[in-house]
Amino acid sequence: MRKTVTGIAAASALALTMGAAAVPAAAADGTASLAGVLTADTSGFDRKSSDFDIVTAAVLAVLDAKPQSAVGLLTKGDVALTAFVPNDQAFRLLVKDLTGKSYKSEKTIFNKVAGLGIDTVETVLLYHVVPGATIPASVAVTADRVGLGTGTGDTFMVQVRKGGTLIKLSDRDYNSRNPRVIATDVNEGNKQIAHVIDRVLRPLDL
Repeated sequence: MRKTVTGIAAASALALTMGAAAVPAAAADGTASLAGVLTADTSGFDRKSSDFDIVTAAVLAVLDAKPQSAVGLLTKGDVALTAFVPNDQAFRLLVKDLTGKSYKSEKTIFNKVAGLGIDTVETVLLYHVVPGATIPASVAVTADRVGLGTGTGDTFMVQVRKGGTLIKLSDRDYNSRNPRVIATDVNEGNKQIAHVIDRVLRPLDL
C-alpha cells in the first residue's frame, strides 16, 4: 500500500544513504539558502554536465517573471525544505526526450526548456521541492514506496532498491525513465538541503 508523507514528518520517514556531494560550509545559524548555493557558481553555461547551470537559470527566470512565485522559498534559508536538483545532463536528456534531438550547448538546452512556458517551468521546479522538511542522508532507509508532498501540492514516490544503495523517484509521467539520486546532502548543516538527481522529475506528461 502506498504511504504518503508531507511536511516535517518526511524528515523521519525518508533516508538517503549515498555518498555526500562536496558542499560549502554551513551558515553559522543553519540558514544558508539553496539559491545561494546555486548562484555561487558564476561560470554560467559551460560544458560541465554535472553542475547546475540550467536549473539555476530556470529558477532565476521564474523569479524574474513571477517575483511572488513559491520558487522564491529557495532564497529563504530560514525555511526548511528539501530539493531534488537535476544536473545539467538531466536537462539534456529531458530536451532530447521532448524534441528527439541532442544539443550540446547548455544555453540552447535552457532555451528549449524555457520554450515550454514560464508557468510550466515553475511547476516543474516546484515539483522538485519538498517544503517543510530537511531530509538528510543520515536518516535510516525506511522510505520504499513513500510519497513525498511537493511544492505543487502533488506527490512523487520514493523507491529504495538494493539494500538502500539505489534510490529512484517515481513521477507523474509514466512513460519516462525515473530519476536516480546520484549525490546527497548538498548544503548539509542547513535547513535547506538538496540531493542531486540524474533526470528531471515530471509532474505531468510533458
